[in-house]
Amino acid sequence: MTGRPYVTLSCAMSIDGYLDGTGPRRLRMSNAADLDRVDEVRAASDAIMVGASTVRRDDPRLLVRDDARRERRVAEGLACSPAKVTVTSSGELSAEAAFFTAGDSQRIVYCTGSAERRLSEQLGDRATVVGLGAHVTMEALLDDLGSCRDVRRLMVEGGGTVLTQFLAADLVDELQLVIAPFFVGEARAPRAVGSGRFPFTPSRRARLAETRQIGDLVLLRYALSERMS
Repeated sequence: MTGRPYVTLSCAMSIDGYLDGTGPRRLRMSNAADLDRVDEVRAASDAIMVGASTVRRDDPRLLVRDDARRERRVAEGLACSPAKVTVTSSGELSAEAAFFTAGDSQRIVYCTGSAERRLSEQLGDRATVVGLGAHVTMEALLDDLGSCRDVRRLMVEGGGTVLTQFLAADLVDELQLVIAPFFVGEARAPRAVGSGRFPFTPSRRARLAETRQIGDLVLLRYALSERMS
């Protein structure tokens, strides 16, 4: 993965592996202390990525929240918050979503080559739209971020389809997995990871680098590449 960004995959899920429930309101998995930890990881990243379904469902702002962290980034000559990245196969993205309207950081949308012109017209100057050919792969996306966008550290925050694609392609350097102390138990609810052929199996086990209690949550940090010290 020479030249590609260091990829940190961040995920909070229920004990039974769900990212959310099926209700209209977002089911919060994290607590205040963990949200502050995530904010620190964001502040240390060059870009934050979510899938288009997360943009549509959750309308995330993806901004660094803490004033001191924002000031630190500005003092280093950076935008207050990292660049925002999303990927879409359908092209169904609203230019009014918080992803595009909140904050002053760069926004990058990856799509197929056939959807590039339509999305560029749809989003205007609110995002840079990058077509990656007939099929968008996470490998090509990382290559572009590293070689053309000067992204050295990428934080991937979901949703389940994007997490699955990165993990199955063996593109994650560090997995930060937070477990919430409850079950969801809804078969139609979004799962953290879908079906796939994954590189880590009973014969190739991931290295557990850290466990940390955060209130009633637990953080598990796994090293999924040699780049994680």
